[in-house]
Order: sequence, then structure tokens, then C-alpha cells
Amino acid sequence: MDFDWMKIPYSLLTLFIVVNYGMILNAFIQKIGARVGRRHGIPIWQNYADLIKNYSIRSSITHGVMFYLGPVFRLSGGVGLLLFVPTIYGSYMFSNMSFAGDLILALYFVFFGTLGMALGAAESGHPHAAIGITRGLSQVTAAELPFALAVFAVALQYQTLSVTDIVAAQQGSFLNWTLFTNPLAVTAAMLSFLGSMMRPPFDVVLAPQEIPIGPPTEYHSSYLALMQTNRAIFPIAKIVIYMNLFFGGAASWPVFFLKVFCIYMISVLVGVVFPRFRVEQSIRWFLIWAVPVGILAVVLV
Repeated sequence: MDFDWMKIPYSLLTLFIVVNYGMILNAFIQKIGARVGRRHGIPIWQNYADLIKNYSIRSSITHGVMFYLGPVFRLSGGVGLLLFVPTIYGSYMFSNMSFAGDLILALYFVFFGTLGMALGAAESGHPHAAIGITRGLSQVTAAELPFALAVFAVALQYQTLSVTDIVAAQQGSFLNWTLFTNPLAVTAAMLSFLGSMMRPPFDVVLAPQEIPIGPPTEYHSSYLALMQTNRAIFPIAKIVIYMNLFFGGAASWPVFFLKVFCIYMISVLVGVVFPRFRVEQSIRWFLIWAVPVGILAVVLV
């Protein structure tokens, strides 16, 4: 089958919209956290100013090739996840590069960026880099396991690995959403979602309450800007997966913005209420509560 080159500009337009929505949404979430702590918070445009400043800075410090490829892999994971999943159901312009087995590819992209950052941190020369790698990979593995089980349950339920076909099966009424037809799979996926967003109480990798080390401190200049760009893209891209698999997808941009906002707010509300877990507490939580629900969802389907 010939490649449709007309999808490239439409995919870039999707990327532009998602980047800006992610930047604004991140600033809004930071203001929510600040208001809970009785602070004013940053202005909405602050993330844009920081991004432009970091992209304009160059550095002569060298740590090795893989150290600087880490942010590139991280951004590639977010961009790839977004571009290989349909954004707007029924739209040729915003179907992106989706194809029949895109659900399996999406699972790879979810984990791709984390592995890239682990390789980059290993070459940073920081004595505590191994601690960050262990924390990150341990929690991501524990958090992605119930999500993988939920995806298997959904694929078995709809007998397809095409995200477009899964969204199509949920059309007609909100009662057709996977949320109502397979609530166990959605429960397992949403429990996994809390950990994958790296917000409290599961921000064990960045650990902002401890000594400030980790990627935001080790990386600088345009490399930090790449990570900031991915921080705007990747959460939205992952929420698009959740929206398509479990919440009926979106047939227009207003519906897209509303559903993404509502799903994102679940992790935000949990984050402002609960303090941070320790690493072993986080992993134990997923293995005790989320994984059994995912296994039960697969067995029942």
C-alpha cells in the first residue's frame, strides 16, 4: 500500500495543537497545585518563556553521546505515540499515521522514552544516577503491567488491535464506552494511569521533596527544552490512548479538549491530596491493587 504523503502536514498540525494545549494545561495544573498550597502560581505564559529561553541556549559541556540522546529518545516516544494513534475519530485530517495494529506499536512507544532516559542517565557521571534509573524503571514496569493487562482485555473484547476499530465499536451512545462495557479493564488502566503520569503520590523518580537531582537538574539548555516539550506532548498523547480505548474517543476538537482535560484532572486531584509514596510503597500498591484487577478483567473477557 502506498504511503499517503498528505497526512504529513495534517500530522504536524496535530502536533502543533497538542503541544500548545499541553503547555497551557501544564501551566493551569501548576496553578491548581499552587492554589491548594495558598500560593499564586506561575502565569499561563511562563512555560512558553522558559521553553524559548532554553532552546536559545547552547552548552559546551559533554557527557557522552548517549547522555544527549536521552532527551531525543524521550521526545521521540511522545511524538511517536501521538502520531501513530488517531486523534479525532472519523477525520481524515487527524487520523495521523494509524494503521491496523497500531495498538501494539503504541505500547512500545509508551515505554520507549523511559528506556531512552535510563540510558542517558547511565552516562551522566552522577553518582546517584543508578538510584534514579532503578526508581524509574521499577515504577514504570509496575505501573505499565496493569495497563498492558487492560489493553489485552480490550483487544480480546473487541477482537481487534486497531485503535480506530475500537473507537468505532464504542459509538452510538456513551453506554457503549468501554467504561461501561468492561469496567474492570478501565479500573486497572486508570490505576496504572496515576503512576504513569509521574504525579504525586507516584513522583518517586523526580522526588521533589528530596535533594534536587535527576533529569531536570542534570540536563540544561536545548536538551532541557526537549524534555519540556515532551512534558507537554507525552501526557496528552497517553491520554489520547486512554480516551480512545476506554472513553469513546473524540469526534471533534472541542470534545477532545474536554475529555483530555477531565482525564488529566484525575491524576491532578489525586496528586494534590496525597503525599508522595516511597519506591517500595509505590510498587507494592500497583502489585496489590492494580495488577489483580487487570488479571480479573482478562479472565472475565
